[in-house]
Amino acid sequence: MNQNHSRKMAKKRRKKKRGLIARILLLIIIVALVFVGYKGVRTYLELNKATKGEDISSNLRNEKVTISKDPISILFLGIENYSTGGKGGRTDSMILATFNPKEETIKTMSIPRDTYVSIPGHADKTKINHAYSYGGLQLTVDTVEQFLNVPIDYYVTVDFNGFKNIVDAVGGIDVDVPFDFWENTDTTPRKKVYFTKGMMHLNGQQALAYSRMRKRDPRGDFGREERQQQVIKAILNEIKSPETIMKMDQYAKVFSKNISTNMKMSGGISLAKHLPNITENDLETIKLKGHDDTIHGIYYYVPEEESVKEITSKFRVHLGLEKPPTTNTTNTINSDSSSENENSTNQ
Repeated sequence: MNQNHSRKMAKKRRKKKRGLIARILLLIIIVALVFVGYKGVRTYLELNKATKGEDISSNLRNEKVTISKDPISILFLGIENYSTGGKGGRTDSMILATFNPKEETIKTMSIPRDTYVSIPGHADKTKINHAYSYGGLQLTVDTVEQFLNVPIDYYVTVDFNGFKNIVDAVGGIDVDVPFDFWENTDTTPRKKVYFTKGMMHLNGQQALAYSRMRKRDPRGDFGREERQQQVIKAILNEIKSPETIMKMDQYAKVFSKNISTNMKMSGGISLAKHLPNITENDLETIKLKGHDDTIHGIYYYVPEEESVKEITSKFRVHLGLEKPPTTNTTNTINSDSSSENENSTNQ
C-alpha cells in the first residue's frame, strides 16, 4: 500500500515538474514574441518616417511596378549639402541599381559625377551632378532616364551626416584597403584620415573619407566607385548579420532620420526578405566607359556612345523590358555553308 502511494506521489511530482518546465518555456516564448513584436512595431514606425519622401514620376513607365513581383530600379544618391547648411546641394555620388526578384540578382552602376550629359530644359551639356542643384530629385531622375533610357522606379537619398550615422549605427564596417592614402574629413576644421593597405575597421567619419577620395587614386573616379561599392556591401553584410534582430529598432531609428525614399514600407519589407538569399555571385557591377576631357577649361568625363548602349541593354534586359541579345547563329551557318559551296565549286 505504501509502495503504491509513493509511486503515485512520485508520478504527481514528475507531472508537476514537467508542467512547470512547460509553463516556463511558454512564458519564455511569449516574452520573446512580445519583445520581437515590440521591436517590430518600433521598427515599422521608425522606418515609416523614412518612406515619406517626395514622389517622383518616370517618363519610361506606363504602369506601376510591384516589388517582389516585378523587376525594379533604384537610384541611390549621396547628397553633398554641408557647404550649403543642409539646403539644396548636389549629388556627390550616384548609383543606379536594378533588382530582379525571380532571379534574385542585382546589377549596379556608379555614374561618375562629372559625366558629360544633357539635362532636360537646359541648352548646354554639363556635369550630371548639376541636375540636383538645378531641379532637385525629379530633374535628377529625368536626366538619368534620358541619359540611359532606363526607367527609375525608386530613389534613396542620404547626406554625408546620414552616411556617417548609419555606419556608426551598425558598429562600423570592415574593408580591404587597396593601397595607402589619406583624405580630409568633411568637418570644419578639416582633419586628415590615413588608410593603410589591408583590412581596416572604419567608423562613420573614416568610411565617408574612404568613399570620397579620388584625387590620390590612380584610377580617379573609377577607383572611388569601387570603394563606394565596397562600403555599401560592407554595410549590407552588417545589416544581414544574426545580431540585426536585436538592434533592428535602433537601426530603423537611425535610417529614418538620415534616409529619404519614395519606397513604401511594405515594399521595403518585401525587398529586405530577399537580402539573405543574395550572395556575391548574384551581384554584377557595370562600368561606364569613357574618357577625360577639358571643355571650356572645365573637366568632364565623356561617356562612350557604344558603352552607353551596352549598359542600357543590360539594365533593360534585367528589368524585363527587352529580350536578351542573341548571337546570330543563322548567319554563321549560312556563311559556313556558302563557304563550303564555294570550295566545292572551286574544286
